[in-house]
Amino acid sequence: MRAAQVVRQLTERGETLAFCESLSAGLASATIAQVPGSSAVLRGGLVTYASDLKVALAHVPQELVDEFGVVSAEVAAAMAKGTRLVCDATWAVALTGVAGPDSQDGHPVGEVFLACAGPEGVEVIRAENDTSVQALCEVESATIKVLSGQRNEIREQAVECALQLLLDSI
Repeated sequence: MRAAQVVRQLTERGETLAFCESLSAGLASATIAQVPGSSAVLRGGLVTYASDLKVALAHVPQELVDEFGVVSAEVAAAMAKGTRLVCDATWAVALTGVAGPDSQDGHPVGEVFLACAGPEGVEVIRAENDTSVQALCEVESATIKVLSGQRNEIREQAVECALQLLLDSI
């Protein structure tokens, strides 16, 4: 449903979209591509699963990766900004985090950073899996339960949250 809303709103506005995906590995791009008419808005995407590809393809400064790590707000923002330029898109959304089954560099399973870069700048949100208190991803007008469950469930929830972030940004 969110994917169809994204395609409809961007089509109406004459705007385009690109993704930079780490933990989602192309799932966000594929989700948009399932919507009829998506070719009018989807410019493409970068799957930067490997850390070095975030630098090489999305132009994330190596210094950010070294200082903050790839699972960080700073790297998510740089991924979105770089992808927006590389793909010549109005909007770019980046997803980076830990889908599991194991933690990564001290980050727990379910911790995800999402960034949306557009004409007015970039917004980054963080969500994490916390079984003692249901983690919520709050994006302006929407609250979405995210990042609990198995690996693929975390990836799917991260994509839905990223699409909501985009909808609230456009």
